[in-house]
This record gives sequence, structure tokens and C-alpha cells, in this order.
Amino acid sequence: MKIILVVLALLLVIATALPLLRFNQWWIRVLDFPRGQIAIAGIVVITLYLYFWDTHRIYETVLLGLLLLAVGYQIVKMFPYTVLMPKQVLGSESDSNDAHLKLLVANVLMDNRESGAFLDIVREFDPDVILTMETDEWWEEALKTLEDTYPHTLKNPLETTYGMLVYSRLEMIDPQIRFILEDSVPSMHMQVVLPSNDRVFMHFVHPDPPNPKYATETTERDAEVLIVGKEVEKRDEPTIVAGDFNDVAWSYTTKLFQKASGLLDPRVGRGMFSTFNAKSLLLRWPLDHVFHTDHFKLVRIKRGPAWGSDHFPVFIELSLEPGAEAEQEEPNTNQEERERVDEKIEDGRQ
Repeated sequence: MKIILVVLALLLVIATALPLLRFNQWWIRVLDFPRGQIAIAGIVVITLYLYFWDTHRIYETVLLGLLLLAVGYQIVKMFPYTVLMPKQVLGSESDSNDAHLKLLVANVLMDNRESGAFLDIVREFDPDVILTMETDEWWEEALKTLEDTYPHTLKNPLETTYGMLVYSRLEMIDPQIRFILEDSVPSMHMQVVLPSNDRVFMHFVHPDPPNPKYATETTERDAEVLIVGKEVEKRDEPTIVAGDFNDVAWSYTTKLFQKASGLLDPRVGRGMFSTFNAKSLLLRWPLDHVFHTDHFKLVRIKRGPAWGSDHFPVFIELSLEPGAEAEQEEPNTNQEERERVDEKIEDGRQ
């Protein structure tokens, strides 16, 4: 039993330490995901380890200490996504619905055919803008009924799990489909006009996952979101960046993206809102994100129900409010982080 506990403890310590190396290999970067699972497993192993611990054996004491550090590190990384942390985005107190924007983000799972269940979710949340990912031509046809209510669309259905469809009842200005780094991976960019006549920039992304089937390294994934982040940082106007980043909220790259863009995360101080995997109770992480500038306050954010996809949908309602920028502190980079952003973008372009 002790041998098993020692092996498990070593594996958990290694799984915690490897992502600190900043290598881009998929099998290292994917270890950013299960921080909660590693922490829980570590607590269980520590509890059992104490029963068998021989205090006279130095290696056992050292290993126990390393495991305690590993569990503590994992908890610290996840702590911002608990209700114990101050909220990064303040709650809205505005009664002006004309300056509200409601967004629904959903990775539909391309082979999923439960379009009726998804349309029920749309009716439940009644969003202004809908982003769907992994949408092929079957999904485009299945969602055509949305166009009666959402006449403004931007579509790029694909059979490769990178298809994207956007439906909006708000007027779109300068809608664009861009292929930032890879010809097979689209992203969508536009402005929408609120009933208050304010314009909001919107950027939707869905880069490669850390999976050898799609990408053996995360170089392009990281570079794509950082390129968008740098574009956003140059613009002092209401902006939203959303999509399936194929990366967790607490990863080094996502944090670097936040700092490079200056965008806020409404989940901080409220919860993880884990969206993947909807088909597993044990393996769930926050992969689908909505970040926004400090021009907005939060009306509500909610994870939608399971409906057939391997992702839960995310719904968010934001309020564009004068003076919100002065009340909320945006993230920013130091010189070392700016250099790291440029380095990762250059690696992705090469």
C-alpha cells in the first residue's frame, strides 16, 4: 500500500511541476486543465499517506512536503474562481436595458444532432447574439429557423470541427471571417449596435486543442488568442472576446491573454462555470470563455443545461455603463510579460 501511495504522490507532484516548465508540448499543457482533480487526489493521498508515514525516513517526509506544496499550488491557482475572491467585474445596478447585451456561446459538438434541444436553450435565454462552434452544413441548415429572429448572420460552416456560425438580432457592422494563423481555423470579428446606439466590438475564436489529433503543440493556439488580445489592447472601446479557447481560465496563456488585452473575467469571484466535459462528472474544466473591457458591468452569467453536446453553453448579460471604467481595475502586463507575449506570437507565426 505504501508503494502505491508513494507512486501516486510522485505522479501528482510531477503533474503539478511539468506545466511550470512552459513547454508547448500538448501532453504538458493539458496538465493545466485538471487542477481541481489533482488537488482532490492529492488530499486523498496525503490523508492515507499520514497513516503509513514513517517519520524516520527522510525521503517519505520530503515527498509528503512536496505533495503538500503541489496541492497548495493547485488550490491557489483555482482560488480566484471561488466566491471567496473579490469580484473582478462588478454587478450592474443600471435599469437601462437599451445598453444591455446578451450573448450565448455554445460548442455544439459537430456530430451531435440535438438541434431541437439547442433551439429550446435559445428560447430560454433569448440572447441578442448567438455564437455556435463545431458547426457543419447540417447544423447551418438545422438552425435556419433562427434567421427569422436573428436576421444578421456571419457563417463559416466546416466539416472539420472548426465551423462557426453567428446569429444576431443587433445590426452587424463590418463583419469579417479571418484566418489568423491557420487556413483551417477561422475566427469571427464584427461590431454590433445596441438599442442605445452604442457599438460593441466582438471577437470570436476557437483555436486548436492540445490534442495530438489536432495539434501536438499549443504554439498556434496560444499565439492566436494573444494576437487578438494585443489588437484589443490598442482599442479603448467596448469590446468582448469569446469562444472555446481550448484552454482553461487559470492557465498561464489565458492569464497572459487577459493581461495583454486588459480584459476582465466575470467569473472571478463568482465560480468556475466549467463547460467541458458535459458528459463527465469527474473531468470538467472552464474551456468556454467570455472576456470583456471594463466598460461593462455584469447583469448575470449562467452555465446552460446539458443538451447533447460535450460542452455546456454559457449565457452572459452585460450592461454598458458610463463610469464603469473608473470603478473596475483592468489587468496589465509588465515588461517581461510583454516580451513573452511577443515571443509567443512570433513562435506561432513561424
